[in-house]
Amino acid sequence: MDPIDAELSLEERTVAAIRQIVRAVDLHSHRILEACGLTGPQLTTLAQVARIGPTTPTAIARAVHLSQGTVTGILQRLERQDLILRRPGDRDRRTVTIEVTAAGREILDRAPSLLQDRFRSELGSLAEWERMQILATLQRVAGLMGAERLDASPHLISDSVRLDEGGDPATPPASSP
Repeated sequence: MDPIDAELSLEERTVAAIRQIVRAVDLHSHRILEACGLTGPQLTTLAQVARIGPTTPTAIARAVHLSQGTVTGILQRLERQDLILRRPGDRDRRTVTIEVTAAGREILDRAPSLLQDRFRSELGSLAEWERMQILATLQRVAGLMGAERLDASPHLISDSVRLDEGGDPATPPASSP
């Protein structure tokens, strides 16, 4: 243990560990934005469209665990950047089919992996009892912070890059004066 950490109370070291996690998420979100010009939700959505193949916005929303409205906004931004195509459905012209363009595939080829992908991989290598212990502890931490009822997107992204870069958060960041 670092001598400075030894001087901190258990509570202060716990808060410091939480800050490290938040900082890692923030740094990775910025890394993704700088590397490919997309937010985490945008990159996730683009990757899911590529994985699923031509599909509907509803199927995409289910696959990425975001609301239909949020996905619609993300798809509009991706379309403006020519990363996806919207086509009328074959059988029903009221439906839309989404597919990735060549430019979208290029972005996916050079984009860094999402932080939650690495975390899931590392977590999966632990014994089940360790995973259960981590889950119980994190759920308890969320409860201590009063966050147990907050909507939790499956994407580890920073609020600072969500709305202004098209990440579509559940709640927008505070506006500046």
